[in-house]
Amino acid sequence: MLRLSKKAEYALMAVKDLASRPESEAASAREIAERYGIPVELMAKVLQRLVRQDLLASHHGTRGGYHLARSPERISVADVIEAIDGPVMVTACTSLDDECEQFATCNIRDPLWRIKDQIVQALTSYSLQALAADESPLVPISLSPRSSEPDALPPVAHVPQT
Repeated sequence: MLRLSKKAEYALMAVKDLASRPESEAASAREIAERYGIPVELMAKVLQRLVRQDLLASHHGTRGGYHLARSPERISVADVIEAIDGPVMVTACTSLDDECEQFATCNIRDPLWRIKDQIVQALTSYSLQALAADESPLVPISLSPRSSEPDALPPVAHVPQT
C-alpha cells in the first residue's frame, strides 16, 4: 500500500499551517504541535529537517519561530514529502538493481515506474498555496487510460437491487 509516514503527514500539517499565515508571522514548534495534538519533540525534529532542506527558515528570539523559506506557490507537496521520507517509491527496486533476482524478467517494474512518475508529477504540481487554500490540483489526473476524455471516469457497473 502506498502511504505517507507519520512524519511526512506532520510536516504537511505544519507547512499548511505556516502557508495559511501572513508571511511575516512565524510559529514555534510548540505552537504548531499543540494546535494539532502532535508531540512537541517530534514536531521540532520534523521542522528542523525542513529547515535543513531549505523549505523552512527559523529565527530565534521572542518573535522567533519557523516560517516558509520561499513563497508557498514555489514549494510543492512533493518537496515536503521528499524532504522527510526521501524519494517517492512504488517498487523495492530503484533502477538497475543487481540485488533483485527478478530484475531481468520482471514484467511489472516499468509500468509501476511510470505510475510512480505520475504520482510524483501530481504531488509536484500541488503547491503549498493550493494546499493552504484547500484547492484541487491544477493538473487533472485521468483515472481511465482507455478513455479519450482526460477527466472521464471508468463506467460503473449497474448492480440490480433485490
